[in-house]
Amino acid sequence: MLIDQYKLVKENVKAACEKAGRDPKEVTVIAVSKTKPLSMIEELMDCGVMDFGENKVQEIMKKYEEIKSPVRWHMIGHFQTNKVKYIVDKVALVHSVDSVKLARQISKEALKHKIQVPVLIQVNLAREETKSGFMEEELFGALEEISRLPGVLVQGLMQIAPFVENPENNRVYFRRMRQLFVDIKEKNFDNIAMNILSMGMTNDYQVAVEEGSTMVRVGTGIFGERDYNK
Repeated sequence: MLIDQYKLVKENVKAACEKAGRDPKEVTVIAVSKTKPLSMIEELMDCGVMDFGENKVQEIMKKYEEIKSPVRWHMIGHFQTNKVKYIVDKVALVHSVDSVKLARQISKEALKHKIQVPVLIQVNLAREETKSGFMEEELFGALEEISRLPGVLVQGLMQIAPFVENPENNRVYFRRMRQLFVDIKEKNFDNIAMNILSMGMTNDYQVAVEEGSTMVRVGTGIFGERDYNK
Protein backbone atom coordinates (compact mmCIF):
# COMPACT_ATOMS: atom_id res chain seq x y z
CA MET A 1 0.00 0.00 0.00
CA LEU A 2 1.07 3.54 -0.73
CA ILE A 3 0.62 4.62 2.86
CA ASP A 4 3.10 1.95 3.97
CA GLN A 5 5.70 3.39 1.61
CA TYR A 6 4.94 6.90 2.87
CA LYS A 7 5.25 5.76 6.48
CA LEU A 8 8.60 4.14 5.69
CA VAL A 9 9.88 7.46 4.33
CA LYS A 10 8.64 9.19 7.48
CA GLU A 11 10.42 6.61 9.63
CA ASN A 12 13.63 7.13 7.67
CA VAL A 13 13.30 10.88 8.16
CA LYS A 14 12.80 10.34 11.88
CA ALA A 15 15.91 8.15 12.07
CA ALA A 16 17.97 10.75 10.18
CA CYS A 17 16.71 13.49 12.52
CA GLU A 18 17.62 11.42 15.59
CA LYS A 19 21.10 10.86 14.16
CA ALA A 20 21.52 14.61 13.66
CA GLY A 21 19.90 15.64 16.95
CA ARG A 22 16.91 17.23 15.21
CA ASP A 23 13.17 17.19 15.82
CA PRO A 24 11.38 15.20 13.07
CA LYS A 25 8.60 17.80 13.18
CA GLU A 26 11.04 20.17 11.45
CA VAL A 27 10.92 18.11 8.24
CA THR A 28 8.03 18.01 5.75
CA VAL A 29 7.78 15.13 3.30
CA ILE A 30 6.52 16.24 -0.13
CA ALA A 31 4.94 13.29 -1.96
CA VAL A 32 6.03 13.89 -5.55
CA SER A 33 3.02 12.74 -7.53
CA LYS A 34 4.12 13.74 -11.05
CA THR A 35 2.74 11.37 -13.73
CA LYS A 36 0.74 9.53 -11.07
CA PRO A 37 -3.07 9.24 -11.24
CA LEU A 38 -5.40 11.16 -8.98
CA SER A 39 -6.53 7.91 -7.37
CA MET A 40 -3.07 7.40 -5.84
CA ILE A 41 -3.01 10.95 -4.49
CA GLU A 42 -6.46 10.52 -2.98
CA GLU A 43 -5.40 7.23 -1.39
CA LEU A 44 -2.71 9.13 0.52
CA MET A 45 -5.07 12.03 1.22
CA ASP A 46 -7.45 9.63 2.93
CA CYS A 47 -4.61 8.85 5.35
CA GLY A 48 -3.96 12.51 6.11
CA VAL A 49 -1.18 13.35 3.62
CA MET A 50 -1.55 16.95 2.42
CA ASP A 51 1.67 17.96 0.60
CA PHE A 52 2.11 16.91 -3.03
CA GLY A 53 4.72 17.96 -5.57
CA GLU A 54 4.35 18.35 -9.32
CA ASN A 55 6.84 19.51 -11.94
CA LYS A 56 4.48 20.42 -14.80
CA VAL A 57 2.05 23.32 -14.79
CA GLN A 58 -0.58 21.48 -16.83
CA GLU A 59 -0.54 18.55 -14.41
CA ILE A 60 -1.11 20.81 -11.40
CA MET A 61 -3.98 22.53 -13.22
CA LYS A 62 -5.67 19.24 -14.14
CA LYS A 63 -5.32 17.70 -10.68
CA TYR A 64 -6.30 20.94 -8.97
CA GLU A 65 -9.61 20.93 -10.84
CA GLU A 66 -10.33 17.23 -10.30
CA ILE A 67 -9.21 16.61 -6.71
CA LYS A 68 -12.01 15.84 -4.29
CA SER A 69 -10.75 18.21 -1.58
CA PRO A 70 -7.96 20.79 -1.35
CA VAL A 71 -4.34 19.78 -0.73
CA ARG A 72 -1.09 21.77 -0.64
CA TRP A 73 0.41 21.70 -4.13
CA HIS A 74 4.14 22.32 -4.50
CA MET A 75 5.55 23.38 -7.86
CA ILE A 76 8.96 21.72 -7.90
CA GLY A 77 9.94 21.81 -11.59
CA HIS A 78 11.32 24.39 -14.00
CA PHE A 79 8.61 26.29 -15.84
CA GLN A 80 8.36 29.21 -18.26
CA THR A 81 7.24 32.70 -17.29
CA ASN A 82 4.20 32.46 -19.58
CA LYS A 83 2.85 29.62 -17.39
CA VAL A 84 2.97 31.58 -14.12
CA LYS A 85 -0.56 32.94 -14.53
CA TYR A 86 -2.03 29.44 -14.52
CA ILE A 87 -0.75 28.30 -11.13
CA VAL A 88 0.16 31.38 -9.10
CA ASP A 89 -3.10 31.16 -7.13
CA LYS A 90 -3.15 27.36 -6.92
CA VAL A 91 0.13 26.39 -5.26
CA ALA A 92 1.16 26.52 -1.62
CA LEU A 93 4.83 26.96 -2.54
CA VAL A 94 6.93 27.43 -5.67
CA HIS A 95 10.21 25.60 -5.04
CA SER A 96 11.84 26.39 -8.37
CA VAL A 97 12.42 30.13 -8.79
CA ASP A 98 15.55 29.90 -10.90
CA SER A 99 15.76 33.38 -12.43
CA VAL A 100 14.98 37.00 -11.58
CA LYS A 101 12.82 37.06 -14.72
CA LEU A 102 10.58 34.32 -13.31
CA ALA A 103 10.37 36.09 -9.93
CA ARG A 104 9.30 39.30 -11.68
CA GLN A 105 6.52 37.46 -13.50
CA ILE A 106 5.33 35.87 -10.26
CA SER A 107 5.25 39.35 -8.73
CA LYS A 108 3.22 40.68 -11.66
CA GLU A 109 0.64 37.89 -11.39
CA ALA A 110 0.56 38.10 -7.59
CA LEU A 111 -0.40 41.76 -7.81
CA LYS A 112 -3.16 40.93 -10.32
CA HIS A 113 -4.60 38.34 -7.94
CA LYS A 114 -3.91 40.47 -4.85
CA ILE A 115 -2.04 37.63 -3.18
CA GLN A 116 1.36 36.86 -1.67
CA VAL A 117 3.17 33.94 -3.31
CA PRO A 118 5.60 31.92 -1.16
CA VAL A 119 8.66 30.85 -3.13
CA LEU A 120 12.04 29.18 -2.74
CA ILE A 121 15.15 30.22 -4.66
CA GLN A 122 16.71 27.33 -6.59
CA VAL A 123 20.49 27.06 -6.35
CA ASN A 124 22.66 25.01 -8.73
CA LEU A 125 25.58 24.33 -6.41
CA ALA A 126 26.92 21.45 -8.50
CA ARG A 127 26.91 23.70 -11.60
CA GLU A 128 25.15 21.03 -13.67
CA GLU A 129 24.36 22.23 -17.18
CA THR A 130 21.21 20.11 -17.32
CA LYS A 131 19.69 21.77 -14.24
CA SER A 132 18.29 25.21 -13.58
CA GLY A 133 19.10 27.46 -10.65
CA PHE A 134 21.34 30.31 -9.60
CA MET A 135 25.05 29.73 -9.37
CA GLU A 136 26.41 30.39 -5.90
CA GLU A 137 28.14 33.62 -6.95
CA GLU A 138 24.86 34.96 -8.39
CA LEU A 139 22.73 34.21 -5.37
CA PHE A 140 23.14 37.27 -3.16
CA GLY A 141 22.70 39.73 -6.03
CA ALA A 142 19.57 37.90 -7.16
CA LEU A 143 18.15 37.94 -3.64
CA GLU A 144 18.64 41.70 -3.44
CA GLU A 145 16.63 42.13 -6.65
CA ILE A 146 13.92 39.65 -5.74
CA SER A 147 13.53 41.10 -2.24
CA ARG A 148 12.18 44.29 -3.81
CA LEU A 149 9.41 42.55 -5.75
CA PRO A 150 5.92 42.99 -4.26
CA GLY A 151 3.83 39.87 -3.79
CA VAL A 152 6.83 37.51 -3.74
CA LEU A 153 7.61 35.98 -0.35
CA VAL A 154 11.00 34.26 -0.37
CA GLN A 155 10.81 31.51 2.27
CA GLY A 156 14.12 29.76 1.70
CA LEU A 157 16.28 27.80 -0.74
CA MET A 158 15.90 24.71 -2.91
CA GLN A 159 18.47 22.39 -4.44
CA ILE A 160 18.39 19.45 -6.83
CA ALA A 161 21.61 17.63 -6.06
CA PRO A 162 23.33 15.41 -8.67
CA PHE A 163 21.97 11.89 -9.16
CA VAL A 164 24.51 9.61 -7.51
CA GLU A 165 24.70 5.92 -6.69
CA ASN A 166 26.08 6.66 -3.23
CA PRO A 167 24.07 9.36 -1.42
CA GLU A 168 27.12 10.18 0.69
CA ASN A 169 28.57 11.83 -2.43
CA ASN A 170 25.94 14.55 -2.13
CA ARG A 171 26.66 15.37 1.50
CA VAL A 172 29.12 18.08 0.46
CA TYR A 173 26.40 19.85 -1.55
CA PHE A 174 23.81 19.58 1.22
CA ARG A 175 26.29 20.88 3.77
CA ARG A 176 27.20 23.85 1.59
CA MET A 177 23.51 24.64 0.99
CA ARG A 178 22.90 24.64 4.71
CA GLN A 179 25.76 27.09 5.15
CA LEU A 180 24.36 29.39 2.45
CA PHE A 181 20.97 29.18 4.16
CA VAL A 182 22.55 30.29 7.46
CA ASP A 183 24.63 33.03 5.81
CA ILE A 184 21.58 34.53 4.10
CA LYS A 185 19.58 34.40 7.32
CA GLU A 186 22.33 36.30 9.12
CA LYS A 187 22.37 39.03 6.45
CA ASN A 188 18.76 39.94 7.32
CA PHE A 189 17.62 40.84 3.82
CA ASP A 190 14.39 42.83 3.81
CA ASN A 191 11.44 40.64 2.79
CA ILE A 192 13.59 37.50 2.68
CA ALA A 193 12.90 34.73 5.20
CA MET A 194 15.01 31.61 5.53
CA ASN A 195 12.44 29.20 6.95
CA ILE A 196 12.61 26.36 4.41
CA LEU A 197 15.53 24.38 3.01
CA SER A 198 14.16 22.06 0.31
CA MET A 199 16.73 19.41 -0.59
CA GLY A 200 16.85 15.65 -0.84
CA MET A 201 15.00 13.21 -3.09
CA THR A 202 14.30 9.48 -3.07
CA ASN A 203 17.93 8.38 -3.36
CA ASP A 204 19.50 10.84 -0.90
CA TYR A 205 16.86 12.40 1.37
CA GLN A 206 18.21 10.82 4.55
CA VAL A 207 21.62 12.43 4.06
CA ALA A 208 19.88 15.72 3.22
CA VAL A 209 17.92 15.60 6.48
CA GLU A 210 21.11 14.88 8.43
CA GLU A 211 22.55 18.04 6.88
CA GLY A 212 19.61 20.30 7.68
CA SER A 213 16.89 19.87 5.05
CA THR A 214 13.41 20.92 6.19
CA MET A 215 11.58 19.61 3.09
CA VAL A 216 12.32 16.44 1.16
CA ARG A 217 10.76 15.67 -2.22
CA VAL A 218 10.11 11.94 -2.53
CA GLY A 219 8.41 10.40 -5.55
CA THR A 220 9.70 6.95 -6.45
CA GLY A 221 10.20 6.10 -2.78
CA ILE A 222 6.45 6.53 -2.22
CA PHE A 223 4.70 5.95 -5.55
CA GLY A 224 7.14 3.59 -7.28
CA GLU A 225 8.71 4.12 -10.69
CA ARG A 226 7.15 6.80 -12.89
CA ASP A 227 5.59 6.19 -16.30
CA TYR A 228 6.85 8.99 -18.52
CA ASN A 229 4.68 7.86 -21.42
CA LYS A 230 1.60 9.27 -19.73
